[in-house]
Amino acid sequence: AILFIGILLPLTLAWTPPQSATILQGTSDSVNWISVKTDSGTVHAPVAVPKGKGPFPAIIILHGTHGFAEEYIQLARHFAAKGFVGIAACWFAGRKGVGESIITPIEFKDAPPFIDVAGTNRFRIARNSIDSIVRKVTTLSYVQKNHIALMGHSRGAGASLDYVLTHPGNVQAVILNSSGYPPEVTKRAPEVDVPILILHGTADNPADGGSSITNIEMARQFEAALRKANKQVDTKYYEGSGHNNLFIDSTQLNDTVQRISAFLRDILFK
Repeated sequence: AILFIGILLPLTLAWTPPQSATILQGTSDSVNWISVKTDSGTVHAPVAVPKGKGPFPAIIILHGTHGFAEEYIQLARHFAAKGFVGIAACWFAGRKGVGESIITPIEFKDAPPFIDVAGTNRFRIARNSIDSIVRKVTTLSYVQKNHIALMGHSRGAGASLDYVLTHPGNVQAVILNSSGYPPEVTKRAPEVDVPILILHGTADNPADGGSSITNIEMARQFEAALRKANKQVDTKYYEGSGHNNLFIDSTQLNDTVQRISAFLRDILFK
């Protein structure tokens, strides 16, 4: 597989993007890279900037356990075409799970480590990595200040939700695609301080990359907890869809991009 970033590069190589370059704003699919160092590694992120005169609202995309991939760069491009700066962050190195087979991997060996065991260090590294890229994005001249959304898939969605609970006020909206909703997180629904869009397949299950906490009923319980707390929440439950259908079903991909864009337009285009 080949990724186009100014020149053609084989995706099988571990490649470090340029540390500094000028953002190309001529077309909606122009992509450049930004990087930010943390105490555990370097977060790399391609940036797709819309046509026209900015600044623009931004959406930061966090990948799932299957790892960073070309498909996330394409998501950033889709959002740029809708008027948002799209940033797809490689927030940890490595990958695992059945979802690996449906994406086109891009590896950064110097990214923060992938930690798959419970413990405070796992959360500390994840929060620090996400906070570092959020803060970097807020400094970009073409990004509209206080108009930033966070989107995550699977593990990235869980990390996005954890981030808004532990770093209130830093982003203005969150989109959760195929997230896990453990009871201890659902109990914290009253603490959520941003509008939330929940996207979830009704057939999400461990066999296709999900887990016991990504069961559709747990997503619905979280939605109910948000509504009970009078929080702003929108939902789309994709009937018969599995955990990773965003990456294998073009109809769902198109609907997801349209739905997220409409959701954010009401929030970030004010």
